[in-house]
Amino acid sequence: MTTVHDFSVQKPNGEEISLDSYQGKLLIIVNTATKCGLAPQFKELEKLYQKYKDQDVEVLGFPSNQFMNQEPVEDEQMEETCEMNFGVTFPLFKKINVNGKEAHPLYKHLKEKEKGMLSSEIKWNFTKFLVDQEGHVVKRYSPQTSPSKIEKDLQERLK
Repeated sequence: MTTVHDFSVQKPNGEEISLDSYQGKLLIIVNTATKCGLAPQFKELEKLYQKYKDQDVEVLGFPSNQFMNQEPVEDEQMEETCEMNFGVTFPLFKKINVNGKEAHPLYKHLKEKEKGMLSSEIKWNFTKFLVDQEGHVVKRYSPQTSPSKIEKDLQERLK
């Protein structure tokens, strides 16, 4: 059975990283965009990350420019821009596609395991997925779901 840990992604500098390095950690995987109206969620995600990182919770951000070109920042400037504008210290990866034929394999997997309301496609920036310590996708949250609303699910999984 395939899990999130079976995939590799790239850091903004192009370095390949295997997600199996996150085994044993609870993950929030989110597609992001700095020019999106939902960008204030960066601060909420960072707040969750700071509160729970010592309990093996990771937030993994995947910038995507697929929704009205709301991610114009180049990969090389992504981490610096997000830290400066939103205080982000959680890992951000290379810009990817989350929908269509060119969708990253990780996102194909996430969407297959947790479909949205009407379809499996990602509807907008800041769609969030909760992944358990074994790499199984356990829940999908809409872009409008505040990251603070995920906290209860995090706490239940950390018991």
